[in-house]
Amino acid sequence: MSRYNSITKESIRAMVDTFYPTILADPITAPPFIEKVGSDINSPQWQKHLELLTNFWAMSALGDLSYSGSPLAPHFSLNLTKVQFDRWLELFAKAIDRVYEPEVGEFFKQRSQNIARNFMINLGI
Repeated sequence: MSRYNSITKESIRAMVDTFYPTILADPITAPPFIEKVGSDINSPQWQKHLELLTNFWAMSALGDLSYSGSPLAPHFSLNLTKVQFDRWLELFAKAIDRVYEPEVGEFFKQRSQNIARNFMINLGI
């Protein structure tokens, strides 16, 4: 797969589709996702979640207005740990490196670190 050199909704969906199977396969990050969305990434529930995540990142990166909701709110019902956030960030960076050219991917790496930091503060982690 050639890497994207620009951020588009198509490239964001490719990133989401590359990243979330790794989350679901990882013993550290998978449990909260399995608890809330299930273990079958092809299920309607997962497909709806992947669309939501695509829209979230499109809002964050492109100002796209497809996302509605509160990204933090669903995380309050999960018992997340700093170890899980750190692993999520590690896997996310690897997925970004597979999908985007380095100079483009840096946006997502920085943005994800800021989001994770804010989430952990608000979740008391």
